[in-house]
Amino acid sequence: MSDIETLKKELPPFQIFDLIPQYAAAGAIDPEKIDLLKWAGVYPQRPIEDGFLMMRVKVPTAELSAGALRVVAGIAEDYGRGLLDVTDRQAFQFHWLRIQDIPAILDRLDTVGLHTRGACGDTVRAVIASPLAGLDARERIDVRPLALAMEGSLSGNTDFEDLPRKFKISLTATPELEGIHLINDIGFLAHEVEGEIGFDVWVGGGLGAVAHLSKRLGVFIRPDEVVEVGRAIAGAYRDHGYRLNRKKARLKYLIKDLGVEKFREIVETEYLGRKLRDGPSAPVARFGGSDVLGINPQHDGLNYVVLSTTVGRINPEKARALAQLAERYGKGVVRTSAFQNMMIPHVKTEDVDALVAELEALDLAPRATLRGTTIACTGTQFCRLAHTETKARVAGMIDTLEPLHSDLDVPFVINLTGCSNACTRYQVADLGFMGALRGEEEVYNVHLAGSIGQAQRTGAKLKGIVPAVRLTEYTDKVLSDFKAHKSEGESFVEYADRRGNEHFLPDTVLAEPVVAEQKELVGA
Repeated sequence: MSDIETLKKELPPFQIFDLIPQYAAAGAIDPEKIDLLKWAGVYPQRPIEDGFLMMRVKVPTAELSAGALRVVAGIAEDYGRGLLDVTDRQAFQFHWLRIQDIPAILDRLDTVGLHTRGACGDTVRAVIASPLAGLDARERIDVRPLALAMEGSLSGNTDFEDLPRKFKISLTATPELEGIHLINDIGFLAHEVEGEIGFDVWVGGGLGAVAHLSKRLGVFIRPDEVVEVGRAIAGAYRDHGYRLNRKKARLKYLIKDLGVEKFREIVETEYLGRKLRDGPSAPVARFGGSDVLGINPQHDGLNYVVLSTTVGRINPEKARALAQLAERYGKGVVRTSAFQNMMIPHVKTEDVDALVAELEALDLAPRATLRGTTIACTGTQFCRLAHTETKARVAGMIDTLEPLHSDLDVPFVINLTGCSNACTRYQVADLGFMGALRGEEEVYNVHLAGSIGQAQRTGAKLKGIVPAVRLTEYTDKVLSDFKAHKSEGESFVEYADRRGNEHFLPDTVLAEPVVAEQKELVGA
């Protein structure tokens, strides 16, 4: 049994909240219990000897008030050196925190209904609710009440505080627009079958060093069964999941060994006490959600405006400005997305142009291409596991490439992570870059043409590497080749299948002559 499994048996993980005030008063954390801080959304940041912490804050239903956003901005300003990130699980992340400040931060969050309980650790993490919930005209049912019930019943619940590993859940009622379920432990997708609204259920998704996309449980369940089924699946994982080897403890490994049919039988017989109704698959999203950008119509005649943050990084000034814009042009709420972006809903059509102009002045343009579909993890700036720098490098690359490729007629997804742990899902991007070291040199492995959209597959790992100093050059050449030779409306996945993997090998692409307009990209 691993050290963390032993520790979880000695101290129920959520009891760490009782110890945080003691640690804060002493100005030091018990090193034997430091891993349990994850259950409070808190990690040591790099370098660990400096004693600084990072914190994740859950955003239930992906929506928060303008007032809550101002509180988040104030915390980043007062305790986090003005740094604020939007994560690809719809959360906020702070850095540069001290243990002495954690109780005050938790109190501030509590005043606006935000918390960190279960944001990390071997438990049910933040429940991802579609950011389109209650808005998009194509939606079957508003999943926000279900997400709140799921949050209250599973995430932060002591019944599920000691799972074999982390556990992630997502809900959407627009499955033709979103594919995030493919990489979650449970994904609920609302769709209509013979006039009835119900949910298709997928299980066992997860990336990490070894990626598995989720599989259909093969059922069609009523909305009033969603929370019960979620609890049953989480319970089956808690009781049957593997605990000896943490590298093989996610639900995906149990599903792989048992098969989805046997796992369904366990859920039905041991946890539900009844068989679930069989059902067909929900519709498939061609681009997995990466095409939901810019201005979109709501079912009530208003609009929701998705703005691009640039790899999730904003600052307190921009956050406060967003809060003000949400009040001026919307109904005083903002939402977060699983693509490190944000949204202002409930905007009148006559106000859209004015809002867009103000967002563009903040460098949060809603009319984006690559900027809206590129995500990057924390990297070596703060993460102890990362091998490469990420945020600043990718932001610089996007600043260069966005104006050159704003004429793309289909979404193009770039996901970059600083190590193999896939915090920003490099295996399911058009271009997925995984950071590594070649001696002292930072380099990237390339995973080609993965997709949580229609293709529903992980990308092919290409031979060779891209030196970090040539990352922009490589990406630009791939994009330029794609635009020059693609058919109208052809996705990159379709194009890559047509051309073959060899066409995109780093050594092949980087050996091509540098044309005049690309010379400035070399070494970018």
